[in-house]
Amino acid sequence: MADELKRRLVHASGSGLVALYLLADALDLGLTWGRFRVLMIVLAAGALVLEFIRLQIGLDWRLYDVLTREYEQDNPAAYALYLISMAAVVVAFEPDIALPAMLMLALGDPISGTVSDNTLQRIKSPKVLITMFLVSTVIAIPFLPLAAALVAALGATIADGVTLEIRSYIVDDNLTIPIYAAVLAYLVLEFAPA
Repeated sequence: MADELKRRLVHASGSGLVALYLLADALDLGLTWGRFRVLMIVLAAGALVLEFIRLQIGLDWRLYDVLTREYEQDNPAAYALYLISMAAVVVAFEPDIALPAMLMLALGDPISGTVSDNTLQRIKSPKVLITMFLVSTVIAIPFLPLAAALVAALGATIADGVTLEIRSYIVDDNLTIPIYAAVLAYLVLEFAPA
């Protein structure tokens, strides 16, 4: 249980990246959206390098024992998928779409995890789905019009609540939450009547 709490706190710490971008002007950091994109690409690339070393060379830091789950021992760890998906939405979308999608992963996922029973289910319980939807909606409303916020929250909820399996490989929701949320928000903003 203590390791699960540590994983959730590390998960939530990703919201610091969003805060860094949002506070950059006030703190006179010179962190433009272009530079933030580069930062996210560097972080994702760093995670990929660490995962390559861990999986191919056998780097075995104690930190991996605490922050990875048993099923991640021979597969890419969730932290790498987390950074890859965040970098993907930052590269593909503008801040009003990418930032809430990042926060849905950083905050929504660990909050919904606190009401989950942590068992692998095809579809999570209604309590988990409702929690993820409500948290994601609250996260998205400051960034997006209401319709786009609701649809983005629905995307995050589907990614979090429905287990995706491709050829017996379970796709981690750390990869899908921001992508589903951002793509659906984009589609609403682009194609829904104003």
